[in-house]
Amino acid sequence: MKPPFRLVPDTISGDTVEALEQLLAAARKGQVIGLAYVVMYKRRQFIANAAGEAKRNPVFTRGMLACLDDALGRQADNPL
Repeated sequence: MKPPFRLVPDTISGDTVEALEQLLAAARKGQVIGLAYVVMYKRRQFIANAAGEAKRNPVFTRGMLACLDDALGRQADNPL
C-alpha cells in the first residue's frame, strides 16, 4: 500500500543566502555598521532584532524600517 502523502523536501532560498553573504562581506570590510532585521523561519515563525548602530540609534532605525514598510506596501500593491 502506498503512503497517503509524501514529505516535500525543503528548498534553500538562494537569494536569501546571497543577500546574507553580501551583507556579511560588507560588514567585514566595515561598510555595514548596523542592521535591523526580521527573519522568517519555517512555519511562519519569525524573530525581529537589531545590532550595531541600528540598535544604538533606534530613532534612525525606525525611519529605515518605515522606508522598508513603504517599499513592501508598494510591492504588495504591484506584485511582480
